[in-house]
Amino acid sequence: MERDAHYYAILALCRACGFNKDSAHLIAFASQFVDDAKINLMFLNNPDSMIQHDIVDNRPALFNMATCQSYYKINTFNYEDMVNNTCAFHFVPGCEGENFTKKLRCKEESPVILDILKDVLLDADLIKLGMVLHPYADSFTHQGFSGMLSKVNDIKNCEAKTKVYLGFLDRIPNIIKQLTQANYEKFFHDIVPAYGHAQAMTFPDIPYLVWAYEYDYSDEFNGSYKILKINNKARFKRAFNSMRKFLENYLTNHYQYFDSDLRFDNFDLLLDTVISEGTTKTREAKWKSFLIEHELYAKIELNLIVYEPDQWLREAFSNFDPKAFVNWEVESVQLRDNFINSNWYHFYLASKWYKKKFFQYCSNYQLNIPN
Repeated sequence: MERDAHYYAILALCRACGFNKDSAHLIAFASQFVDDAKINLMFLNNPDSMIQHDIVDNRPALFNMATCQSYYKINTFNYEDMVNNTCAFHFVPGCEGENFTKKLRCKEESPVILDILKDVLLDADLIKLGMVLHPYADSFTHQGFSGMLSKVNDIKNCEAKTKVYLGFLDRIPNIIKQLTQANYEKFFHDIVPAYGHAQAMTFPDIPYLVWAYEYDYSDEFNGSYKILKINNKARFKRAFNSMRKFLENYLTNHYQYFDSDLRFDNFDLLLDTVISEGTTKTREAKWKSFLIEHELYAKIELNLIVYEPDQWLREAFSNFDPKAFVNWEVESVQLRDNFINSNWYHFYLASKWYKKKFFQYCSNYQLNIPN
């Protein structure tokens, strides 16, 4: 899923389920921030004894908190990043199959993510809730692919069956395909790595798309290919209907987040907006209008409607620099005085909590992932 779903649709869903405005915003922000938290090592200028931190190279640091990685940077193509970030937060293993490789294949409502959801259901931490909703939603759309470089992801003949609104980068494979089918296949097998759904481009994350591809279904990857046709509208609807049930259950356990003045019951319209056509940008615009028109937020509450990816970093670090804080490693960060209460720090703690749960539950289902 993309930002229109992970943030704006989740924001609307949380409000529709009854969460108050601030709580809904916190949940939705944490959900989307899973795609934007790409810093994995920060060396601290002013460590605080009250915060949890690590020692890296004999220096105080915040470490192993990334929940995503820059897939176009070759130095992130390593085992540690794949299991701690891509597998854990975007392609939760289904734990099914005859071998380790097949068990890593993502499955809709994987037993691993369902167990983590059960834990978060009893936890009042909204950042944990939002964080867990991200991999849960992705389990519907990323199913069939693996978070590792793997033969599982080596597909062929991937094509859209309905009209698709693509950005420039996504048009490149189509341009190649117009040249010759041989060049098209060569592009994907020789240039695009079999990593996640890279060879399927952004097709799994486009909510309205019907598309298809061929994959090797054999246990030995012996070239036995099968065609799989996918209706993303159905997948997205299942995901959001399931999240609705979970969020409503969550509110019964944590009534302090409930907005008793809110009245919204047009969930069919909300689902229609989830699967609306257009580019990511146009879908986000539709959500902004939806939130205001249905009085889930007021027009003047843009700070709670519009997603600003740097917001939590600016609030947590006094020397925040957008050019430096996009790197995998950041030197000499300066904590703000109220850092311990910042949303970024609580996201950091939640990522540590989640990763521990992830490896524990994978092991419970006979998938032992060294980390």
